[in-house]
Amino acid sequence: MTLFTLVLENIWAKKARSTGIAFAVALSVMTVVTLTVVSSGLENAAAAVLTIGKADFTVAQTGVSDILYSNLDDNQVARIKSTKGVESSVGVLLETEKINAANPLFIEIGIQPADLNPFGVTIVAGSAYGPTSSHEVMLGWRAAQNFGLHVGDQFHGNGTSNTVVGIYSTGISYGDLGAMFPLPALQAYNRVPGSVSLVFVKVAPGSSVARVQAALSSAQPELTTIRTASQFGRVDRNLVFLKAAVTGSTILALAIGAVIVGNTMLLSLFERTREFGLLRAIGWARGRVVALVVSESLVLALIGSGIGVGLSFAVTAVLEALPQLNGVLHSSFTAGAFWRGLIVGLGMAVLGSLYPAIRAANLTPVKALSNE
Repeated sequence: MTLFTLVLENIWAKKARSTGIAFAVALSVMTVVTLTVVSSGLENAAAAVLTIGKADFTVAQTGVSDILYSNLDDNQVARIKSTKGVESSVGVLLETEKINAANPLFIEIGIQPADLNPFGVTIVAGSAYGPTSSHEVMLGWRAAQNFGLHVGDQFHGNGTSNTVVGIYSTGISYGDLGAMFPLPALQAYNRVPGSVSLVFVKVAPGSSVARVQAALSSAQPELTTIRTASQFGRVDRNLVFLKAAVTGSTILALAIGAVIVGNTMLLSLFERTREFGLLRAIGWARGRVVALVVSESLVLALIGSGIGVGLSFAVTAVLEALPQLNGVLHSSFTAGAFWRGLIVGLGMAVLGSLYPAIRAANLTPVKALSNE
């Protein structure tokens, strides 16, 4: 009989123990994968705003808790525009509003019509609003479909009724699910005259993006430049805290799971004392006994990990359907989330079974066989 065959027979023979270990692993893996997936989804949703503007990098206020709280005044925007190597810069105001239960965080973008083309906006129906127009709005084509609105219809937002003068496309789903207003109008609606949230910068041909970023950061240290989604934490501390919470939860799940596995395996050790004594008596080396116990845990960890991943799909689907999270949470199942769950599951098995395995390997055959 091979070691693997013996492992499977032992798992099948001790169904209660096996079920308990697999269930503990499944719960821990489900927790880790779900938190990772939710965190990744929220991060992608938050950072998606950076991909709307066709720019080389984005400038925001540093150290804010949320990118929507970023605030740049006219003087800062002018200094950015005059920085050597900057070909164009587009200042936009970002706000969110609850339109209905399906759109609790509807994105609203304040931008001047002259900046629409540099921003990567294509008007697919109607026309752009005027630079000083009030009560006019352009809807992203996805938003227009969701609301069932067309050019000439009324869109109710910011406590006012706005005429839809155009339908636009940015090529980015996040942008196409929002609305665009003349910058002064959105500033007036939200009582932030002369302020923008972000500045999207396009670097002149032949200029180094990194050097322009460094020059901006040096000249205005209160601002930060963001080039990739991974740099989003520079401006949005909520994401930093969220990642820290996920890491802490992963470590906690690993520790708790290892204790559960260890306790279960240790109780099993007392039940199987004669079995281990017999194995030692017929010549099994200590290392082989350790391999047997650890292998049993690893097989159960793989089974539990598979169950945990399946449960995480169900849990995230339930979370997305909750009224409080509907339209806000968009889960992102990545290979990294699955690898993290698998590592936690296998780590629990190894850490939890190592001490019981060593105890089993060090049993004296004569004493073990005499155990009642």
